[in-house]
Amino acid sequence: MIDNVKADQSWQRTQKIEEAKKILFEIGLPQAQQNERSALTLLALLNIQGNTPWSNASNPLLGITPIMEFLVVNYGKNYAPNTRETIRRQTVHQFVEAGLLMINPDQPSRPTNSPKTVYQIEANALKLIRSYTTDQWRDNLKVYLASVETLKSKYEKDNFSKFP
Repeated sequence: MIDNVKADQSWQRTQKIEEAKKILFEIGLPQAQQNERSALTLLALLNIQGNTPWSNASNPLLGITPIMEFLVVNYGKNYAPNTRETIRRQTVHQFVEAGLLMINPDQPSRPTNSPKTVYQIEANALKLIRSYTTDQWRDNLKVYLASVETLKSKYEKDNFSKFP
């Protein structure tokens, strides 16, 4: 019985990670952010555990270390302390650029290099993500994408502008 519960929890966690990757793809994040690390970071920033429905997503203020702690407790993913910068530079930075995250919304004057820096899912993105797996997802996604320029398209424009 215990093995069945553990297997079910493991399946739920794996399913949430895969769904988070799909969300990142559908909202236009580049391929480099459509990976497990980015999916897990998104789940932490939404306070989504394996059995949490998307409709219950929230947007707590989290720093990089609390994100990593969430992943250990809820997904069994133990990133080494020296990977904080990888998460910050290769996931969180792109989430901020994409408008998915706000940096220091509680104190906008806080320097970004402060050890107290926190991130929060942007309200419109939260509303969209709460509709994932519902009949409203597609319509909400169209509205959301019409209101933001995807990071993928920003990067494509930047690459084209660098070449004659």
